[in-house]
Amino acid sequence: MNKSILVSARSGSKRLPQKPYLKIQDREIITYLFENMKKSNVAQEVFLATTSKKEDDLLCSIALDYNLKVFRGDSEDKLNRWLSCCLENQIDYFVNVDGDDIFFDYELADYVLKIIDEFDFIDGSGLYNDVYGISVNALKKVCDNKKTIKTEFVRPFFLNEDSLKVLKLKNVDKKYSKTDFRMTLDYEEDYIFFKNIIESLNDYSFDNVLDYLENNPEIKKINHFLDEEWKINQQKEIGKINL
Repeated sequence: MNKSILVSARSGSKRLPQKPYLKIQDREIITYLFENMKKSNVAQEVFLATTSKKEDDLLCSIALDYNLKVFRGDSEDKLNRWLSCCLENQIDYFVNVDGDDIFFDYELADYVLKIIDEFDFIDGSGLYNDVYGISVNALKKVCDNKKTIKTEFVRPFFLNEDSLKVLKLKNVDKKYSKTDFRMTLDYEEDYIFFKNIIESLNDYSFDNVLDYLENNPEIKKINHFLDEEWKINQQKEIGKINL
């Protein structure tokens, strides 16, 4: 049974251009995520799932330097990119990790991977970093039935399939529940937030980051005010989806 992690990332962000390559301590910011995902105790492999566009050549090179596997596929249709990656690499189940979630906790990914074979889709939305556990059979069904290639927001496609066995993830450690800070790289202020933390710590584990923020509450204010705008923008985009 192949259980893997797919890190979904690409270079073509409009709001914060070239954000995977923003430097902190002479390293591209996404490398902190790559390094953390490699700590997984459950995933057979960790993949960068990116596009075939030339602009993502550097991203692939960086991922290989950090011993990730690389898959390049559809630039518009994220679901199709995932399916092609799974079929080519004989992946049965995977957890998706967004490339914007720099401090994504590998232990959360491992928890989902441990229980995913009982379900088709695990819905871990609403946490500090959304986590989705997906079976390749569910992904095939969604790809067969969807009516659009605009699949950047994946959750609605799985919830729209009545035949899937879905688990809404609730019984997870309360440390993953959102409170008063945001941990997504989407704005310049988010970059400043991550930069401050990384330059202040030697260990970027999720628990260490939480402790640092608890002891330095002023850091939360750097970007938390943007969370509502970010949510509104997401809902607008989700509302445009033609399932």
